[in-house]
Amino acid sequence: MPMEGPSLNNTTQLPYSLWHSTEVCPTSISGTTFLIVAYSAMLAVGLVGNACLVLVILRQKEMRNVTDVFIASLSCSDILMCLVCLPSTITYTLMDRWILGEAFCKFSPFVQCLSVTVSISTMVLIALERHQLIIHPTGWKPAVGHSYLAVGVTWAVACFISVPFFSFSVLAKLEDLPLPDDPSAAHLVCMERWPLAGYRLAYTTSLLVFQYCLPLLLIAACYFRIFLRLSRRRDMIERTRDAQQRKAQHAHRVNVMLATIVAVFAVCWLPLTVFNAIFDWHHQALPLCHDVVFSACHLAAMVSTFVNPIIYGFLNSNFQKELKGLLYQCRCWGAPESYESFPLSTVSTDATKCSVLSNGSVSVLQQRDKESL
Repeated sequence: MPMEGPSLNNTTQLPYSLWHSTEVCPTSISGTTFLIVAYSAMLAVGLVGNACLVLVILRQKEMRNVTDVFIASLSCSDILMCLVCLPSTITYTLMDRWILGEAFCKFSPFVQCLSVTVSISTMVLIALERHQLIIHPTGWKPAVGHSYLAVGVTWAVACFISVPFFSFSVLAKLEDLPLPDDPSAAHLVCMERWPLAGYRLAYTTSLLVFQYCLPLLLIAACYFRIFLRLSRRRDMIERTRDAQQRKAQHAHRVNVMLATIVAVFAVCWLPLTVFNAIFDWHHQALPLCHDVVFSACHLAAMVSTFVNPIIYGFLNSNFQKELKGLLYQCRCWGAPESYESFPLSTVSTDATKCSVLSNGSVSVLQQRDKESL
């Protein structure tokens, strides 16, 4: 769930310390330095890594498949998060005031909600696609054109879901709030001002359920069925030819890689999701130095913006080879190795092919695998 800091729907009901915890818990030099270094490193790695991933996928025009399109959409949402949310959050946290203007006050939480919605929705699409291809190998098979349509719909729906943050985020002076006289009364804050307190609570609770809990449960169910199906075929795969076994192992590695991306996303966003839920339902339970807790939770969530290229780098040899070719084109690297180009993530049902050998359908499935590559 998106959050640039404690966002308030009814300022009269919240204690003064929620706005000025930095007075009670002043930020140390070491803490400030750590936040600057951490956010800067995430910004650099996230932008470079995701940009390289998108460029590598764009290079594979004829070899591009459905999963690659979804991964590119996922990386674009991470790039947007890096460009907008990371700089604004660290600036707001360290300055303890909003200095980026009213337009950016509305745009930043909108983009964070948009990016999170696109990311989780894309992971659901990837899981459903893998489930269809492996559990129902002879059924309907999504084409690349379908993936572009799905990505477009996903971004449009995510924009619609994020509109309330754009509408109700406002720039206000602390002197407009019912707070004690204070030298910082002229400081500007970026806050949410909803018509009724219940509206915001209903909206953020809906995001918690439909933007985090239910999608992850659906994804977990899909991959659980996939792993069960593949595990039951393990003995049959081992009795096949070496080439077929290598293809099946590659398909297994792709599934592990995609499931790892989902697991890392869920773990990274869990602390901030819990923090937001506590803030919405029982903010009195937050510690006095809640800014420290929020920074730690937000920092953990932002890890998800750069982890996908790292997972691809470690688990996908095709990505490593394509990246070397990309660097060679930039004249910054030596001559690339000679290799045959493959899609970054094979979506063919290599493992399922082995399960129907006894039915005499080998040639048909082999032809289908060639077409999917």
